[in-house]
Amino acid sequence: MDSLISTIAIWALPVLLAITLHEAAHGYVARHFGDPTADLAGRITLNPFKHIDPVGTILVPGAILTLSSLFGGGGVLFGWAKPVPVDFSRLRQPKADMLWVAAAGPFVNFVMAIGWAVLFKVALSTPHSVYTIPMMKMADAGIQINAVLMLLNLLPIPPLDGGRIAVSLLPHRLAWKYSRIEPYGFPILLVLLFTGVLGQLLWPMMAAFRVLLATLFGF
Repeated sequence: MDSLISTIAIWALPVLLAITLHEAAHGYVARHFGDPTADLAGRITLNPFKHIDPVGTILVPGAILTLSSLFGGGGVLFGWAKPVPVDFSRLRQPKADMLWVAAAGPFVNFVMAIGWAVLFKVALSTPHSVYTIPMMKMADAGIQINAVLMLLNLLPIPPLDGGRIAVSLLPHRLAWKYSRIEPYGFPILLVLLFTGVLGQLLWPMMAAFRVLLATLFGF
């Protein structure tokens, strides 16, 4: 039980920030390009309680952490917040601007991963204290959850951000055909998850990303 409480305490803040700021970034960029839908709904905010989805932000990550703590293993930790409402038709250039709106979430996760890497380096470089190990563990958790969300969302499967980026970049005819995959995107993702294919796709990319951060920051 102590191990479970410790695990949740370490992961709670990184997970909450990674998921909610990802969604807020979509709304902010959408407003910049002409769609005020998220702004009018009060979703362009750093207040995490505006973005929390009881299942995706709390239940699913909590269950994964609990199972990992009790039984061990290295499952892919992921989750989601309440999707920020975006009306792509209200963007000034819907097809072109869709790229920037979609890319905003993964980009924020990339920036947060860098921030957590800086914190890890600071903890590693300061004199050892009672806070050193917890700080390093939280920073490591922040790197991991942001790497997962960044790389997962960049998979070219609509309605993931990578799928929307692909639709934005493809010629109109191909983009229209590709966008028709969207209703099947979540089932496809679940199949990839439960067959283990998702982990096989993500872990090598995560390992490469962590090596890159370790090389840049010297830890």
